[in-house]
Amino acid sequence: MRLKVLGCSGGIGGAQRTTSLLVDEDILIDAGTGVGDLTLEALARIDHVFVTHSHLDHVTSIPFLADTVGGQRDKPLTVHTLPETIADLKQHLFNEKLWPDFTRIPSPQKPLLRFSPVALGSPVPLNGRTITPVPADHVVPAVGYALDSGAASLVFSGDTAGGDAFWRAVNDIDNLRYVIIETSFSDAERALALKARHLCPSLLAEQLALLKQPAEIYITHLKPGESGKIMREIETHASPWQPKMLRQQQVFDF
Repeated sequence: MRLKVLGCSGGIGGAQRTTSLLVDEDILIDAGTGVGDLTLEALARIDHVFVTHSHLDHVTSIPFLADTVGGQRDKPLTVHTLPETIADLKQHLFNEKLWPDFTRIPSPQKPLLRFSPVALGSPVPLNGRTITPVPADHVVPAVGYALDSGAASLVFSGDTAGGDAFWRAVNDIDNLRYVIIETSFSDAERALALKARHLCPSLLAEQLALLKQPAEIYITHLKPGESGKIMREIETHASPWQPKMLRQQQVFDF
């Protein structure tokens, strides 16, 4: 599998893009603003979007993706996510007010978009690749995803405060190679991180202490304008794990 980072920022501004990861040519993990940098041809090749949770910075490109290239495709775009997230997207986004309901356009029998519910720990096989939802602790229902090529695995935490359940799932992966985990705030905002169910550097170090498998650690979802400060604090608190900052356009082969 090849994963390319289209966006990994906690916000926008300049060249920063919000969360979206392109897997091979046909899968997105979240669909933030980074999707908009793809060509029309690349957009038309995307068959699946695995959504971690309903927040706008992770789903904002789904409506535009369906609208832009849906007519060029011979099958609907499939959005995989929790049943609770499906309900939120139907009620608050594809509701004929904020955006048309593409699960019924051009007809309910031949829609441009369809939803497919996922469940924690239940693998979704896709042409020799496996994507498995893993636990996430956030302010809305959320998951992370474990991507397994057969040769190696990459885990993406999504937005989360971590937790024992997440690390149990990660530690059960025998071929683990990469963990991409969020750290949204600096330690000066630890109280806000706790309230918002995000991580800050000191909390990240507490979470990484639960990792029992060898893996390369990459940090995502840093607050715009504070990435340098956050990474310096991570170096102080979490140096044994040698975390690196995830970069836009970075590629992982596994």
